Amino acid sequence: MRIVLFTLCVFAWGAAHADEATQCRANDGTYLTGRVTGGPTFARGRHPLRGIELSHTHLTLLSDQDGQSWDIAVDDVFAAGYDAAGDSVPAPLSTLRPGDRLEVCGRPYNDYGRQGIDWVHTNCGATPSTAKPNGWLKRLGPGGKPGPNLEASQKYCYLWR
Repeated sequence: MRIVLFTLCVFAWGAAHADEATQCRANDGTYLTGRVTGGPTFARGRHPLRGIELSHTHLTLLSDQDGQSWDIAVDDVFAAGYDAAGDSVPAPLSTLRPGDRLEVCGRPYNDYGRQGIDWVHTNCGATPSTAKPNGWLKRLGPGGKPGPNLEASQKYCYLWR
């Protein structure tokens, strides 16, 4: 009985990840899961947009898919706790810690020899494309169940309209 229950749990976990990966591909994104090994760290924006600073939070994720470290560049304006005048990692991104398991859907990049993924946020209802996927950043809970998108705030979507 225990073996059957364990097998069902493993199958359900695999199916959940397959569904999330399939959804990410449907949103024109690249899907990664892994463990946070560094961050979160705040990076001030270089070019304000309509007077709003476009700061970022950076995390390092050790990928389950390829065993490599990825820089996860998170746009702070899509976090619920973003403060346009702030200079710190906004909530809920500020709660992420090394050891946390995450799932990201976004756009891969290679910048100065460092691989990363950005655009891990809502695209504000625009049609997804490989350049602008409808991405997300989710904490994985017990059993690998994904939580809510930590990058789903649409408060500042007007900046791109």
